[in-house]
Amino acid sequence: MTGSSKTSQSIARDATARFAGEIREARPQDCAGIAELAGQLGYPSSVDEVAARLEGLKHSDDHAVFVAQLGGELAGWLGVYVCRMVEMDSRAEISGLVVDKRYRSQRIGGHLLQRAERWARDKGCSVMGLRSNVIRDRAHAFYERHGYKHIKTQKAFRKDL
Repeated sequence: MTGSSKTSQSIARDATARFAGEIREARPQDCAGIAELAGQLGYPSSVDEVAARLEGLKHSDDHAVFVAQLGGELAGWLGVYVCRMVEMDSRAEISGLVVDKRYRSQRIGGHLLQRAERWARDKGCSVMGLRSNVIRDRAHAFYERHGYKHIKTQKAFRKDL
């Protein structure tokens, strides 16, 4: 390996060697931290809203929320789920990933990705996908450094019910 051209495997090894925190599944006592970080991601949420969402996911084997804890603080979280479709094989999809602005660029996001990828393989998925807003250039570079490829651009539609 020369210069700054690192493979996703070498980035993963680097991240593992330098992480002093814990990556674990989210717990009810994490709701306040998850809500705070959801706001940093651009999705303001109350503690009660997060608690209700986590409760709704609790009995699903196809969803997981992982948190990065450093000392007593929640430094980041990642949501992941199995996406089952009729038109293609199941894949894992990241629903959200955020690292607290105070802890960015410390490899925490990479550790969360590694944990989610391991979870996805355990669920029988051979592909991991995600969607990222077109304005998040820094996030796009992060994902590319971790082996993700930009495969298409699309428009998102939504209808309130």
